[in-house]
Amino acid sequence: MRNPEREVHYFRIRIAVATVFVLAAFITLLARLAWLQVVKHDAYLAQAELNRTAILPVAPNRGLIKDRNGKIIARNYSAYTLEITPEGLRDHEKTIDQLAQVIEVQGRDRRRFKKLLEDSKRFDAIPIRTRLTDAEVARFSAQRYRFPHVELRARLFRDYPLGESAAHLIGYIGRISPGDMERIEKRGDATAYQGTHHIGKVGIEQSYEAELHGTAGHEEVEITAGGRAVRTLSRTASMPGNNLVLSVDIELQKIAEKAFGDRRGALIAIEPKTGDVLAFVAMPTFDPNLFVDGIDPKSWDELNNDPDKPLLNRALRGTYPIGSTYKPFLALAALETGKRRADQVIQDNGVFVFGNRRFRDSNKVPLGPVDLKRSIVKSSDVYYYMLANDLGVDTMHDFMKPWSFGQITGIDVEGEQMGLLPSTAWKERRLKQKWYPGETISLGVGQGYNAFTLLQLAHATATLVNDGVVMKPHLVKAVEDAQSGEMRLTVPQESYRIPIKPEHLKLVREAMVEVNISGTGRRVFEGAPYKVGGKTGTAQVISIKQNEKYVESRVDERHRDHSLFIAFAPADDPIIALAVIVENGGFGARAAAPIARQVIDYKLLGKTPNAPAKEGPDEEVPLPGAAVRVQAAAPPPVNTMAVTQ
Repeated sequence: MRNPEREVHYFRIRIAVATVFVLAAFITLLARLAWLQVVKHDAYLAQAELNRTAILPVAPNRGLIKDRNGKIIARNYSAYTLEITPEGLRDHEKTIDQLAQVIEVQGRDRRRFKKLLEDSKRFDAIPIRTRLTDAEVARFSAQRYRFPHVELRARLFRDYPLGESAAHLIGYIGRISPGDMERIEKRGDATAYQGTHHIGKVGIEQSYEAELHGTAGHEEVEITAGGRAVRTLSRTASMPGNNLVLSVDIELQKIAEKAFGDRRGALIAIEPKTGDVLAFVAMPTFDPNLFVDGIDPKSWDELNNDPDKPLLNRALRGTYPIGSTYKPFLALAALETGKRRADQVIQDNGVFVFGNRRFRDSNKVPLGPVDLKRSIVKSSDVYYYMLANDLGVDTMHDFMKPWSFGQITGIDVEGEQMGLLPSTAWKERRLKQKWYPGETISLGVGQGYNAFTLLQLAHATATLVNDGVVMKPHLVKAVEDAQSGEMRLTVPQESYRIPIKPEHLKLVREAMVEVNISGTGRRVFEGAPYKVGGKTGTAQVISIKQNEKYVESRVDERHRDHSLFIAFAPADDPIIALAVIVENGGFGARAAAPIARQVIDYKLLGKTPNAPAKEGPDEEVPLPGAAVRVQAAAPPPVNTMAVTQ
């Protein structure tokens, strides 16, 4: 029998339970809604905005580099690049092969991509093609849907419009490596480099990175679910880097580079009164544009394995024996120390005997009576063998040190070599040996342990003609604010003065002028409408036996003597002082002096040569003994190889 009352009771219970459940569900929903809409409103609103928008860094424009006359030698331009995001991409090669069907991808691009993939782990995207043409941009845009891991981006590129010219002084930029990033973070500059992919690697680009780089900005953009930007909501502009105005005259630089032809060597020209470096040449050179996007392994191997070492900055890092170009400075030392009087005469018989060793003169015949002036004009080795013996190594060291021989000049570019100015203390400290008196003799003709940079030689020459006033050499003349155009000069005041008697400086400079009138440089400067002071130099690369005759044609080309020349002009009020070395070029007046003539002709007369400098006369034939070291015991364990890298 049905019991209606019991059924109604159970029904009411079920209704009550359902009601409670529904009410509880609504209360839960209302509580959750209140939690989301009221309590967590601000947090979720911010999260929603982050999903809808993104903050992207805006890389700053890198500062320009100009020469002293305003000619741009490093600039920027914008272009499109194709970049692959490796994360989540299983097969890079397949993607690149598919891309190659749309736009051209060369072997060099593939090799560079692989190298960057290995070395640049911090980057989200790695370029596979840079500097796309408009046609290539259009073709890829039409096929973009096929490449979810490839992006087309507009980038700023660094360009060196002069190519190989001045590459060693300008340097280049390259992609930021993990090591670079560590240094940036240690300096606390990580924020400034957001969105930046490149940094100065060598040369001025590296040394003045802080001035050139600028400050990054940012922009807020609205993005799709796939992460693509659809519109810009706000933007904070980046601050461009400052421009650099160099002391270098790029036209003079190109004249000097052309004068070398295919020969190896270096030249540095300085304005004596200011320390402005007018030309900074290291030959051979290279194209810095190869490094901007990341050099491919093949090009790197070609440069790195080239026997002429185009990547070696010979002007800054090459150390050489400087031969007879050392003599004017030793003459000053002789006068200042009282070891020689200007009118004191010695007899040059063509040989200097020390103990049981004979040091022969490089002149073809004995010079006979020689005073100090004639010793420079005719380049008497015997005079300076005797002088070195009388001065002693420590006196020479103490006198030459203020002239920056074997010292850091402080030029405003990183990587300067110190060279070597020997002393008894140096040998005891470095080689754990005492100094033998016979080792001093070769120092008198710029050989032996002497090893100086061409920068030191040029700097010392500029100081000599600037009356002993030392001006620190510099490549950057001024820093220009990119926005206001305000110029901040970097030219320093004089560093210090070398206390030397004016009459001694005058005597040596007059002798150097006579070198190019009746001495070893006369043929090179014959007919010059200006007076120029100079000194030739020939430096041995390898030692030869005492009784062995030096025959250049029988010696391997890279073991032949170096050709050196120092000069200043005009003689009465010099505006240029320079030093030149031609590796394995022989007598100084044969290879180095003709290069100096072309540079000085352009500086003083505006004369532009049409061809590399021709070799001059070979009037001074190096003979055995000029660089032979003499010792009382074992020979010193240092050779005279010309270049250290």
